[in-house]
Amino acid sequence: MRPLLSTRLPQPGPGPRPGRPRHRIEGRPPHTPLRPHWGCRSCGQPWPCATARLLLKAEYEGAQQSLSIYLAGLMYEAMRDLYHLDPRGGPSPRAMFDRFVAWGPYRRPLVEPVP
Repeated sequence: MRPLLSTRLPQPGPGPRPGRPRHRIEGRPPHTPLRPHWGCRSCGQPWPCATARLLLKAEYEGAQQSLSIYLAGLMYEAMRDLYHLDPRGGPSPRAMFDRFVAWGPYRRPLVEPVP
């Protein structure tokens, strides 16, 4: 008798560590996410907060693709954490994409059509 094939997929490993932005103000916690709730350590807003977004844009200036990959990895980690906290009432995938990825500096500017 042959063994049954498993339909269970392997779980992916942990994603990137949320240690950025690296900029710190003396005596204050950094604007990095506090897991598993994904709030900002410094201001308590949903991460990435406005300050973290500005700092990340500055830190990744000239490396926009790297910022995109970093944020997409953190979005995955946040979705996993938030789902485990509340499987039925967590944010939608669209809300998570808008929160983590859509604001990035790699968006193309609007271009006026050539007459």
